[in-house]
Amino acid sequence: MSADHVLLLGPPGAGKGTQSKRLADEFGLEHVTTGDALRANKHMETEHGTPASFMDAGELVPDAVVNEIVEEALSSTDGWVLDGYPRNLSQAEYLTDITDLDAVIYLDVDREELVDRLTGRRVCEECGANFHVEFNQPSTEGVCDVCGATLIQRDDDNEETVRERLRVYDENTAAVIEHYREEGSLVEVDGEGTPDEVFGRIADVVEEN
Repeated sequence: MSADHVLLLGPPGAGKGTQSKRLADEFGLEHVTTGDALRANKHMETEHGTPASFMDAGELVPDAVVNEIVEEALSSTDGWVLDGYPRNLSQAEYLTDITDLDAVIYLDVDREELVDRLTGRRVCEECGANFHVEFNQPSTEGVCDVCGATLIQRDDDNEETVRERLRVYDENTAAVIEHYREEGSLVEVDGEGTPDEVFGRIADVVEEN
């Protein structure tokens, strides 16, 4: 019997998005991300206002609003892989209150490996497809395989910004990791290797829970 409620945690560059989508496809689950949930429910009324009222103003959506939106997204499907939430201890405690988790998986990747992955990322400026200068090269350098447009390095993928993003992630999310570790529910998975190798390790955990 495989898990129905899976939480996938990991720093930027760990491969959460790629592996979450693959898990969802493999086990017939819904892939739930905070961003998608907010966009799909941006006009949903909450006690603290709609997500759109903050997003349109370029402001960070408060935890209280994010919590309600994620709860709505999870309640509308029987099985899911949650990616990008919780981002802090308060959100983790809220998640514990609203649902049971069958598997909590943390993708463990060396810091320098994360820097290499993120600084080497190239994105299509037209269709948004992702490539990498080392791990996922396009057929023609600098050209998107999907639509033929130019590939660019995003401003937030330079080394200085990447290291700061990882520092902020550690600062905000260390308590979340410790929360699940103390609960005894956290399973740490080696996030290095080919995508197939990493997926095999994650799938083993899901199938065992």
